[in-house]
Amino acid sequence: MSPRRERTLLQAAVAVTCVVPLTASLAGIAIGAAWLHPAPATDMDSHFRYLSGLFLGLAIGFVSCIPGIERKGGRFRLLGMMVVIGGFARLWSLAASGVPSASHLSGLCIELILVPLLLGWQARVSGRFRRDG
Repeated sequence: MSPRRERTLLQAAVAVTCVVPLTASLAGIAIGAAWLHPAPATDMDSHFRYLSGLFLGLAIGFVSCIPGIERKGGRFRLLGMMVVIGGFARLWSLAASGVPSASHLSGLCIELILVPLLLGWQARVSGRFRRDG
């Protein structure tokens, strides 16, 4: 098999595989946990732990940017974009379902205020290091 053919097959496999998480995530954002209803407690626990694992992965990704942060703009922006998208989903929940607890409001502030500020700061630091060395 040629490298181009193999690449095309990989791209197709990834595209098909993405259908499930794209559909589930959009349903989760649009209608909240209702898409799981009626869900057994084991399904809710499984989903909660999965999302917690994703959250842990994001946090580890951000921690991996700390050393040499001026050179890790692409990774930092990708992780930041993921957090901001999650923040907009949380904001949608606030509008659709009401005001959450203080800890979730704190998360919303981190996602939609602090992370964008950190993204801008990282870009500034990165630019200064490229200019000034």
